[in-house]
Amino acid sequence: MINFLPVVIGLRYARAKRSNHFISFISFSSIAGLALGVAVLITVLSVMNGFDRELRERILGMVPHATLWGAPALPNWRETAELVEKMPNVVGVAPHTQAQVMFQAGASVHGAILNGINPEMEKKVSIIDQHMASGSLEALNETRFGIVLGAQLAKMLKVKVGDKVTAILPKANVSIVGVSPVLKRFTLVGTFEVGAELDSSLAYINIKDAAKLKRYGVDEVEALRISFDDLFLAPTRIWDIARAVPGQNRVSDWTRTHGNLFQAIKMEKTMIGLLLLLIVAVAAFNIVSTLVMVVTDKRNDIAILRTMGLTSGQVMWVFIVQGMFIGMLGTLIGVISGVALALNVSEIIAGVQNLLGIQFLNADVYFINYLPSQLEWSDVEMIVISAFIMTVTATIYPAWQASKVEPAEALRYE
Repeated sequence: MINFLPVVIGLRYARAKRSNHFISFISFSSIAGLALGVAVLITVLSVMNGFDRELRERILGMVPHATLWGAPALPNWRETAELVEKMPNVVGVAPHTQAQVMFQAGASVHGAILNGINPEMEKKVSIIDQHMASGSLEALNETRFGIVLGAQLAKMLKVKVGDKVTAILPKANVSIVGVSPVLKRFTLVGTFEVGAELDSSLAYINIKDAAKLKRYGVDEVEALRISFDDLFLAPTRIWDIARAVPGQNRVSDWTRTHGNLFQAIKMEKTMIGLLLLLIVAVAAFNIVSTLVMVVTDKRNDIAILRTMGLTSGQVMWVFIVQGMFIGMLGTLIGVISGVALALNVSEIIAGVQNLLGIQFLNADVYFINYLPSQLEWSDVEMIVISAFIMTVTATIYPAWQASKVEPAEALRYE
């Protein structure tokens, strides 16, 4: 039968007011340290999750989850697109033709990637239509050789909607007058802004204009951009698609172009989590000091409990319960504080910025001008379990010391 007496005594010791104020201070500092460590850890991991979410939605919202390339073009892309759309996990397919070009407007010159798209189908695989800063994506259908530039790229070229932009392709025209580069003038019909480096490196034109520019057939494209319901399925699903589509095709996915960025964020989150977990560990092991002092202070009580029939194991559980109570109280306060802070940190930082009149995050540097936060309950669960394990571990030594107290030795001078 389970004996709850050690639990009752341990909880009573934990709730009792200390005659030794120093012990009370150490107990309070242990609880406060645990609460602070847990709260900071939850908040920081939530902010890291927020940055990860913003990068995933903004950058991976603009680049394809996966791409099926022709060799060098896909002549019957519409039939291929219908086949791909029927495959598992695929939510969108859009034609794509790409070229690396130099843009010139007046004295300004800047390199970028020129993408030929179908404006309507592009909405299935990209968020560009949701981030138009001026003009519209549909204008690519209405304007012959119209172009949409990233807002930062348009700023560097010093152009606005309605201005002309010249694209210089890395190819050469050979004629009777000699060798000359391939040039094409476009009319700027819109700009987009996602708040990332893509604003300075991407441009979009109509897929038909891209075919003429690269001298393909009227209905030929270089590739199909594919979007999945889960972007982490892209590396495996794109190979299934490549095997199902006739012809010698090449494939690529987002892990090849932006995988290192997300691996770096994941590693950074792990390292920061481990470093901040040390704060929790230091606070948890303050419990050792607390319980060692309590054991010294309660030697007579321990001796009396032993003479009344408590075993060494039950004495151990008295102090393990007391240490666990301190740890769980600190962890609970930390979880409540951390969750509340993580859910409101964006508003809190925005309020501090308005109050002090400063900007902590510059959109030109960090691609966003606010502090994002996304609370993941799996992170909270991991933190609570880690704090609980460290708390229990911290109670073992002082509890073992308490179990070794000899009643005759402790009561000799009483």
